[in-house]
Amino acid sequence: MELTTEHLILREFEEQDWQAVLAYQSDPLYLRYTPWTQRTEEDVQRFVHTFMYWRSEQPRRKFQLAITLRSNGAFIGNCGIRGNINHLWDAEVGYELDHHYWGRNYTTEAVTALMKFGFEEMQLHRVWAYCIADNVASARVMEKVGMRFEGRLYENEWMKDRWWDTLLYAILEQDWRAQQK
Repeated sequence: MELTTEHLILREFEEQDWQAVLAYQSDPLYLRYTPWTQRTEEDVQRFVHTFMYWRSEQPRRKFQLAITLRSNGAFIGNCGIRGNINHLWDAEVGYELDHHYWGRNYTTEAVTALMKFGFEEMQLHRVWAYCIADNVASARVMEKVGMRFEGRLYENEWMKDRWWDTLLYAILEQDWRAQQK
């Protein structure tokens, strides 16, 4: 599967992508809001292989795609839409980007493409996402793509020896279609 936007190509993971993933996932700025304190080659290779395995699932409900620049093919992050296997109308989106590419609207562009795929191809009713409450930039992406703030979950994520609040956002198909007009 491949999705193309103005500046990006979202494509299936390839075996060699683990090296680019390791480079940005080892960065302290990336690690700040993740449960990991460090990443190893083996960790990231397993991470990439998981997404490659998802391609073989039938019916396929999970799509995690490499984010690459259309201009030069540079690998800059990944994003995904993961359908709920128990509720076929519902899916979660997630994303991560190499910090060198933050602030350029690439994440917003990628998530917009995922939502279009979700509502048009997966026939979803609802797409949701969450982030650590301290991750203001991630919350801003959700707002920019038209997701509505649904609530703050207090101390529901345990990582790095402390509890973290998370913010929950979602958008319904009819709201997404209305904003497309």
